[in-house]
Amino acid sequence: MPSPVPEPAVSPSFGEGARDLTLLYRGPLASCDYDCSYCPFAKRRDSPEQLRADRAALARFTGWAAERAGTGDTLSLLFTPWGEGLVRSWYRRALVELSHLPHVRRVAIQTNLSCRTGWLAEADLDTLALWVTFHPGQVTRDRFLAKCSELDALGVRYSVGVVGRPEHLAEARRLRAKLAEGVYLWVNAAEGLCYTDAEADQWTALDPYFGYSRHAHPSAGLPCRTGESALSVDGDGTVRRCHFVRDVLGNLYDGSYRSRLRSRTCPLSVCDCHIGYVHLESLPLYELFGEGVLERVPHRWPPGRR
Repeated sequence: MPSPVPEPAVSPSFGEGARDLTLLYRGPLASCDYDCSYCPFAKRRDSPEQLRADRAALARFTGWAAERAGTGDTLSLLFTPWGEGLVRSWYRRALVELSHLPHVRRVAIQTNLSCRTGWLAEADLDTLALWVTFHPGQVTRDRFLAKCSELDALGVRYSVGVVGRPEHLAEARRLRAKLAEGVYLWVNAAEGLCYTDAEADQWTALDPYFGYSRHAHPSAGLPCRTGESALSVDGDGTVRRCHFVRDVLGNLYDGSYRSRLRSRTCPLSVCDCHIGYVHLESLPLYELFGEGVLERVPHRWPPGRR
């Protein structure tokens, strides 16, 4: 059983009033058990000291989230580690604990699903969700589908995705044919690859929303929710508007970020990553995904479902 969440202490509101915040957390963890050719963190190993630092940073973040109880803040939390988090016990424990906090609307993590799944039975599955990626060549389709079946049996809310590389198309088609109908299969455009219309149509047959990933989105000067209601947090508590804009807004743990929360336009020319452009107000993705923004599950899936 997970260790109990400590009785939360009431944190100061820093004079800015209650907030409904979406936080993307990325700690020091950079190790992964997969060896994908398109990922710079493939088969990277963290030292014991680095793992201890990551564990301590995650415990601090989890403690901060628990302490927001009673402040009026509500939280939606997405973990976006460079490496694979769920093979580490502290990530599994953190997700379970956070899922039981009444002021946490959603807690989700990006994962390759190489971990065991039984721990999910301890979580509040009305709150916890998974953003899962299938990596052909790293795991067999049958083994991956068996893990998805375990999630289905537990009642876990999740999406599954693939990188839209030409050599992955046949496997992605077989995967879609075997996944439960209610599981959304998303496709990320491969970095640096320009798709012909015919090629894009092949991926769109699997993911009707592939068009949002196919092209980078012009974003300069356009309003974005990042910096106001959506924030990026690193292991030291440094707060930025998103993973892709490096300007610092303050620190999570001393509350210095609070006074800088406001509506902003994007300073970058384009935004080409889903966890960034999903927050652009010029795109209808909050309406498309609804409560499934963090785990990338469309509000109505399959299309046409009431």
